[in-house]
Amino acid sequence: MPTEAPIKALIEAIHNLHGCKASWLESVPVKETFQGETAWEGEVQVFSLSGHPTASRCYAWSHETEHGKRKFFAVLHQGPVHSPQAAVRAAIVAEFQHRE
Repeated sequence: MPTEAPIKALIEAIHNLHGCKASWLESVPVKETFQGETAWEGEVQVFSLSGHPTASRCYAWSHETEHGKRKFFAVLHQGPVHSPQAAVRAAIVAEFQHRE
């Protein structure tokens, strides 16, 4: 299984993407499947936010890309995103739509 980014790097990514401070709360294992196949599996880090106008939590993770760089995800807890699993699902859908 690929190595995860350190918590400090995820906190920095949250700050860069959403302009607020984050404090780590917990790590949640997530396995998202689609049509019987694993679409994504890994640890999602849950953060408490301060200074964000609409969200009090954020779900963050990263993975290494094909080119050896790291891609960060930081999905806010709002709307239909109410859990680490929902955050992963939303990110997968957004990436799929971006490719089209």
